This record gives sequence, structure tokens and C-alpha cells, in this order.
Amino acid sequence: MKLIIRKVSIVFVVVSSVFVLSGCETMQARVLDSSTNKSAVQLRSMQSRAFETTDRQKTMRTVIATLQDLSFVVDKADTELGSISATKLDGYALRMTVSIRPHSDKRVIVRANAQFNITPVTDPKPYQDFFVALEKAMFLTAQQVE
Repeated sequence: MKLIIRKVSIVFVVVSSVFVLSGCETMQARVLDSSTNKSAVQLRSMQSRAFETTDRQKTMRTVIATLQDLSFVVDKADTELGSISATKLDGYALRMTVSIRPHSDKRVIVRANAQFNITPVTDPKPYQDFFVALEKAMFLTAQQVE
């Protein structure tokens, strides 16, 4: 009986150690990831563009068309809030939320926020791809080219 209790105790200690050590590794990985994150100002500058228009509805339609052109599926669009959420499933789940808000009498600000699973995307590439496509689409829309 003592031998069985001793073996169970050893197994418990080994299993507990594995959980504790894996928890430390995960926490260390999170700390390392957070140290490489860009500042909020740098991230906001990657995520935002101003456009010379006051037509939020037309801008929303153009954003939706651009997301669809980039293989995103629109999950939700709220014209009152000026918010669009879309997901791209291409071997991974990239979720992008775009908001459109007035900036002045002549401009709107479009801000995109991308997440890979639940992790915010700090790499500039997805934002650059989106805004290059959106700028072209906004130009064509302004020129009334369909």
C-alpha cells in the first residue's frame, strides 16, 4: 500500500512540475512578445488614413468592396456607427475591423484594426495591402469608374 501511495505521489509531483514549467514558458513568451510591440502612435499611423470626402456611406460601400476584393468575408456592417468587420480564412483567421469617422468638413478617417486569431497584428503589411487597394478604389469611385 505504501508503495502505491509513493508511486502516486511521484506521478503527482512530476505532472505538477510539468504544468508549472509550461506556465512559466508561456508567461515568458508573452513578456518577450510584448517587448517587441510597436508604440500606440506607430500602430495608429499604420492603421489610419484620411480621405478627401465627406460621404461616409460611399466610403463604407468602397471599404466593403475592397475587403471583398481582398478575399475577406464581411461579418457585420453598421452604417450608423461607420463600422465594418470582416474575416479572411486563408489557412489562418485574419479578422479586420474598419471604422469610418468624420475628421473635418472635407475629410473622413478610415482606421483598420487587424487581429490574427486574438492577437493584434502589428506587422504593417496587411494594413499597407488594405490601404493601397482602398486608395485605388476610392480614386475610381471619385472618378465614377465602376
